[in-house]
Amino acid sequence: MANNREIVVTGGGTGIGYAVASAFAQAGERVTITGRREKVLTEAATLAGARPVVFDAADPAAVEAALEELPGGVDVLVNNAGGNTDLLDGDGDGEEGLAGFAAAFERNLRSNVVSAALVTHALRDRLAEGARIITIGSIAAHTGAGSYGAAKAAVEGWNVSVAREFGSRGITANVVAPGLIGETEFFHGKLSDRRRDRLIGNTMNQRAGTPDDVVAVVTFLASPAAGHVTGQVVHVNGGAYLGN
Repeated sequence: MANNREIVVTGGGTGIGYAVASAFAQAGERVTITGRREKVLTEAATLAGARPVVFDAADPAAVEAALEELPGGVDVLVNNAGGNTDLLDGDGDGEEGLAGFAAAFERNLRSNVVSAALVTHALRDRLAEGARIITIGSIAAHTGAGSYGAAKAAVEGWNVSVAREFGSRGITANVVAPGLIGETEFFHGKLSDRRRDRLIGNTMNQRAGTPDDVVAVVTFLASPAAGHVTGQVVHVNGGAYLGN
């Protein structure tokens, strides 16, 4: 992996995003992490050796306001911000019926698709020749998980357009789609032992993934060696889903 590049990792305060940011920083890269929670992000940046920029990646005004704090040139953009908003306590807006269903559906779309699209579009003119765009997807795009699965499926379709848009500049765009990954806050304490055992049982190697499993694929896709890999979805799930 080349070093001394400018790396931006959205949702870099915890879990996969933090692990990715930390790996880049340890390799000597200049890393900026973003997120909504100032305290979490600041502490993570100190531990990882990164620079924090606090904003909500799904909010156009917040992204616009944060641009002056983001690097003027970007070599690697990792769109990691997102998650299943249906698992967040207190994230509802009190609406019921179809209005409530639509609002919940739209929250997942904003959190996972709109966030990646907004940040990528905002940084489009700052992306260096030969830059790398890597977006974190999910096995849920193929195995289903309500609006979250739909959002991650949309990420894959959007990624193809991004790869085509930036390809003439030598910029690649790929999705890394994890299955069950331990050591993250993704499930917010709502993963039962029974479901965890079932998800592990679906794998061929009979274990949950780790953030480092995802880091290994992200860092490869960010490397000069991956210059002819673009528009792809790389599955990191122990064989729980076999990508085409």
